[in-house]
Amino acid sequence: MNSVYVIADNIVSPLGFNTSENFENLVLNNSGIKLVEDQNLFPTPFYASSINTDEIDSHFGEISSAGNYTRLEKMMILSIDNALQQSKINAHEKDSIIIISTTKGNIDLLKGYDNNIKNERVYLWKLSEQIKNHFNSPNEPIIISNACISGVLALIYASRLLQNSVYKNVIVTGGDIISEFVVSGFKSFHAISEGPCKPFDVARSGLSLGEGSGTLILSNDKKLTSNKDVISFCGGASTNDANHISGTSPSGEGLFLAIISTLNEAKNHSVNSIDYISAHGTATLYNDESEAQALSRAGLETVPVNSFKGFWGHTLGAAGIIESIAALHSMKKNILINSFGFDKLGVTKNINLIKGSRRKEINSCLKIASGFGGCNAAIAFNKL
Repeated sequence: MNSVYVIADNIVSPLGFNTSENFENLVLNNSGIKLVEDQNLFPTPFYASSINTDEIDSHFGEISSAGNYTRLEKMMILSIDNALQQSKINAHEKDSIIIISTTKGNIDLLKGYDNNIKNERVYLWKLSEQIKNHFNSPNEPIIISNACISGVLALIYASRLLQNSVYKNVIVTGGDIISEFVVSGFKSFHAISEGPCKPFDVARSGLSLGEGSGTLILSNDKKLTSNKDVISFCGGASTNDANHISGTSPSGEGLFLAIISTLNEAKNHSVNSIDYISAHGTATLYNDESEAQALSRAGLETVPVNSFKGFWGHTLGAAGIIESIAALHSMKKNILINSFGFDKLGVTKNINLIKGSRRKEINSCLKIASGFGGCNAAIAFNKL
């Protein structure tokens, strides 16, 4: 099978509209989570990481003056456009395809927030159509929507297409927004923290929602990579433990199996150890404990691990992509990023949470995710 290489990336979030801005804020330990007071989203204030709409419109106006796009569509288009500008890849080539990862899409259209946009754009296939037409793609985009593992699963699917020469290049983009539907849903689970989230911490009490878009371009053509930083996709797997409609397995069974399968595949790429782990780390009581169980069972208790949720909140369908990009830049710059919000370990397994950013040689990393319905996924990258 073909090897798969990382070509270019972008992050659009409250911490910046490109990856450099975002990663700089991670190093500086700046969080995007703030108190949100918007009764259109929820009657009472809550903590979340949201992007200023005027900033989205301003940045979008710099690349396009045509079309009638939703807030989410603008975020995705901005992210894809920026990533493409860093590469020699054209979205309108037949050997390139777009994969879209999202859990809710244009969910805000349920309220009919914009009379100029038809409510049918709430359907994911209509969102896909907008992205396809904007970039003049000859191929129908593929939509991955599988709860909180959507982004990681999209990267796994992209790698399979490239490994088997179905396409030469895959543009993987993910995005979700904060909406009344999403906030009320997580509030009904009593899953939202009263303050900024604290992943894996003894005082954690729930997640903080976030919004953003991330794009990662992959290719099986090594000539398209940067000569300085060549990183390859070296393994990925997904499982479903069918434990509960929303809760993850207490033993971490499904995630453990996904991790082991991913590590076994990575060994075929001569990856014998993992230097760093980007956890899902939602800061809910059950998710963090389940992840700790899985990591311990896989023999990864001593490997440095962090959660980026304290910086961006939980960006749902974008999380797996945005957090993978941050992990990749940690590898490129050999910097372990602080697990923001973490102080004292609050899980039963003694995993190695990163407390304070520091330099370390990082040649391989593992990204993991878990979601509603018992879905789990893991991917591994290696620096060449």
